[in-house]
Amino acid sequence: MAVLGSGTRVTDTLVVDRLLGEGAYAEVYRVRHRYLSWQAMKVFKQVATRAGTDALLGEARLLSTLGHPNIVRLFDAGTLDTPGSRRGYFTMEYIAGGSLRRLVRAHSRTSVPLDAAVRVIEQMTDGLAAAHRQSPPILHRDLTLDNVLVGYEESGMRVRLSDFGLSKRADPLTRLASAQGTYAFMAPEVQRGEGYSTAGDVWALGTIAYVLLTGKHPFDDGKPMHVYEMDRYRTPPLAPSRFNDNVDTGLDRVVLGALATDPAKRTRDAVTLAEALRGRHRRLPNWPVLPEYEPPAGPGERRAAELVQRAMELARYPVRLRDAADLLEEAVSLSAIQRARHMNRLALWRRGVMM
Repeated sequence: MAVLGSGTRVTDTLVVDRLLGEGAYAEVYRVRHRYLSWQAMKVFKQVATRAGTDALLGEARLLSTLGHPNIVRLFDAGTLDTPGSRRGYFTMEYIAGGSLRRLVRAHSRTSVPLDAAVRVIEQMTDGLAAAHRQSPPILHRDLTLDNVLVGYEESGMRVRLSDFGLSKRADPLTRLASAQGTYAFMAPEVQRGEGYSTAGDVWALGTIAYVLLTGKHPFDDGKPMHVYEMDRYRTPPLAPSRFNDNVDTGLDRVVLGALATDPAKRTRDAVTLAEALRGRHRRLPNWPVLPEYEPPAGPGERRAAELVQRAMELARYPVRLRDAADLLEEAVSLSAIQRARHMNRLALWRRGVMM
């Protein structure tokens, strides 16, 4: 059951609109700011003490030190009263396009178009590199499809890393931190309890890149990924180009370098990975294009069509164009067909141009 209901007034300037999602430790809401329109608010499930709140809001402090375009912006942080308890929260920018998982699902019959996949990989890496450049480096420790957010702006796609809830500065002597994260994206050495370094973040990023390029997990051996099974890592993954003819050997090398099972042989940090990826998307054809198939009218496609219709209705009113753009962004994140049809329109709306 959600901690906060629709219409709950959190502060003098924030009112809850709806629950966006939840994880093991927190719930995320869309909230309306009196002056700044929509924001996302993360409310921790754990009842807050002063010490506990300081620990939980460490994520907010880490985020606020980076100020990078590919990391979600933080607006405010504090504590709030909920029925029977006090909890920590922070507010951040709201991304209507949702998570990277939504983009992958929209292309469930094929892999994500190469240009889009490479843009996502480059921008994820740039955001993570900003964290790894800190001294000592800031580790994300929980990079997954669910906490990479994809938005669409007047200049095109923009990716942001979110959910630094497990972030921790590495030990300045060993450059290691305690092992946490989501199993399917967790490096072998982390699963063995050997500690977490920047190479662990690189592994997670490499796993996401492989999924984007192929539609497959690099070490999928047919067993559930939550089962502790180290045998799956004895054989290196096949090159992404084996599943996607559009991937070249250079991109193969970059991705496989991020997935070396020995951390000493893996690309050491996101800074190094970013240099290897620099400018690759500019050598690729433009995206989006209409997919070669017409997807069945499942719940996602129907929802996307409904959002497009609502967006068109709102766009008739100049003062509602921003809200219309948010609805259209959500639609194109759900459907490859709607993305191909409406990306140019979305870019114009983000510029304030009606059509």
